[in-house]
Amino acid sequence: MADAHLWSDIGAGILANHQISDQILEVALGECKIVQYTHDHGFGFKKNAGETVNLFHVNRLPDAANASLEEEGQIPMRMLSFGSRALTLTEHGEGLTFSAKLQELNKFKPDPIMRKELASSLERSLDTEAARDGFLSADVKIVFTPTSQTGGVFSVTGAAGAIGVAAMTADHAKLISAYMRDTIHTPFYKGSKGAGEHYVALSCNKNIEQLLLDSRVEKWQQHMREGGFLYKGEMCETYKIKWVEINRSMAFSNLSGVSTVLGEACIFGDEAVARIEAVTPHLRLNPNYGGRMGTMQAMAWWGIYAFGPVWDSASDGKAKMVKILSL
Repeated sequence: MADAHLWSDIGAGILANHQISDQILEVALGECKIVQYTHDHGFGFKKNAGETVNLFHVNRLPDAANASLEEEGQIPMRMLSFGSRALTLTEHGEGLTFSAKLQELNKFKPDPIMRKELASSLERSLDTEAARDGFLSADVKIVFTPTSQTGGVFSVTGAAGAIGVAAMTADHAKLISAYMRDTIHTPFYKGSKGAGEHYVALSCNKNIEQLLLDSRVEKWQQHMREGGFLYKGEMCETYKIKWVEINRSMAFSNLSGVSTVLGEACIFGDEAVARIEAVTPHLRLNPNYGGRMGTMQAMAWWGIYAFGPVWDSASDGKAKMVKILSL
C-alpha cells in the first residue's frame, strides 16, 4: 500500500501547471523582506549532490607592509588560502486539505483561496527561516548589547554578553558602524540595487521606533537624494547603516532575552547569508489524500533548501555581521 503521507504531483489539471507554482513563488518572494538579502553564493547548487553543502570562502589577502619594487626585482607572489563551512539541506513545506464535496458545492472554489494562503505561508516561512537560520544564527559570532544610553559591550561567542538595559540610540549605531569599518573591516553591502557605501540593518520595529526618537537619526525622507534608492521597509539611516523594519516577531522579536527595552536586530555587509536550494519551493497536490477514493485532497508548497551565514568567525576580515541581542 502506498504511503499516504507522500506527496505526488497530479498528472493533469490546473494544479500541475508549473506556471501556477511559479506565480505562487513570485507572489511570496514579492512580499519577503529578509530573503532578498541572502544569495546563492555563486556556485548554483543543484539536486542529487548530497544533503550537506560546503560553503567555500576566500581568506582575505593580508596587506603588505611595503609594496614598492626594485627596478629589476621580481614581483613577490603569494598564495590565496580558502576556508569552508557546512550547511545541511532540509525539507520545508506547509499544506491544506479540502474535500471533494467542498469543491463541488461551495460557492467559492477552494483552489484560488488556498493558493493565496499557501503563498502567504511560503513568504512568512522563507523570511522567518532566513532570519533565524541566517542573520540571527548562533554561527554569527559578534553580538552587541547596549548597556547605557551611549555605550555597550561586544561579545564574540555568538551569544549576548550582557543584559540590554538601554534602548537603541544613534550612539549605539555609531559604535557598531565604527567597529565594522575599523575593527573587523567588513565590506559594505552589495545588493541587487548596486553597491553603496553603507551597511544594512534588519531590525524589529521596537528598535526602529526608539531610533526615530533620536534627533540625530536621519529619516528616509531626509537622506534620500536624486538617483538614490530605498530598501523595502527602510525607515532611517545612521552612520552608514540603513535600517529596515521587520515587523514579524517570529523573525525578529521585539524583546530579546530578559530585556524590556531592546529587540533583536542584525547589521551586515557583503557576503552575509547564503541561500542553498536543491529543490525550489513549489506547489504540489495529492488528489487522493488519505486514500479516501479521491474525496479528500491536499495542496501544499514544498522545497528542499537551507539558509546559513557564509562565515562563522569573529575574526578581522572574516566576520560580516553584528547581531543586537540581550541576555
